[in-house]
Amino acid sequence: MTITQLSTFLKIAEQNSFLAAADSLGYAQSTVTTQIKQLEEELGCQLFDRLGKTIVLTPQGEKLIAYAEKMLQLEREIHLEISDEEEPTGVLKIGVSESLCYSRVPEALMKYRKEVPGIDIRLVFITHDTFPDMLQKGELDLVYTLNPYMEDDRLTMLYKKEETLGFYTSPDHPLVGKKIKEKDLADYPLLLTGHNCSFRHMLFEDLAKCGIEGKSLIETSSKEILKQFASNGLGVAFIPDMTATREVENGRLKRLDWRGSSFPIYSQIFVHKDKHIGKAISSLVDVIGSDA
Repeated sequence: MTITQLSTFLKIAEQNSFLAAADSLGYAQSTVTTQIKQLEEELGCQLFDRLGKTIVLTPQGEKLIAYAEKMLQLEREIHLEISDEEEPTGVLKIGVSESLCYSRVPEALMKYRKEVPGIDIRLVFITHDTFPDMLQKGELDLVYTLNPYMEDDRLTMLYKKEETLGFYTSPDHPLVGKKIKEKDLADYPLLLTGHNCSFRHMLFEDLAKCGIEGKSLIETSSKEILKQFASNGLGVAFIPDMTATREVENGRLKRLDWRGSSFPIYSQIFVHKDKHIGKAISSLVDVIGSDA
């Protein structure tokens, strides 16, 4: 069996379609079909049940997923660590929270590229609920995330730094200049991150404890949209402070004087618990730690 065959197998399992996998990988469908046929012949079992236009993993196919994911992860580690050069080379796949890309990630990567020029960085935006599985499957080598503190037996934390969330409005909003708590938000539309975001869950749980039903005007993963709505006077944005620095400096937004519950969040770096921490990863962690 080959890495290419295993990669194709995982893509088909992910998309439940030979055609979609072929399009995603840039292959002809006949090429994908041939790769899986060869893999099935070598293993002596069927990996997919073809039920008309629908495909379903067989029990043997389900078992193969974990091994295939490990093989692809090991292949990336080989390219990163085994080289004739003293400096690491290869591809490092990094999952990042969007909030960290306003200043932290670009600055860190500029410094990292100077220190470890042989590494090709691939960035993927991640969400709190999906990145542990992506690390587990070997789809990512490392995740740099902004979330409440989390523990997961499948992951190893390499870095943690406390961060802050804040409430932001236009400079002429009625709440500007006041000391506010949960009850003060009851009469104003809230501009929030999406349903799967931990920030939104933290706020609504807090409001519910205080007997307040928050009124959400918009929910989106885009902090830029939330800031735009807030600066136009359309509501109160609840976002990480690091994402609003520029708008506060130029006077488009004001940070409200919040005196309610605290919302502890952290920038954190995770890898798979079995991940080998070579120079490519340790150097990036060092750069982020020194710049944060």
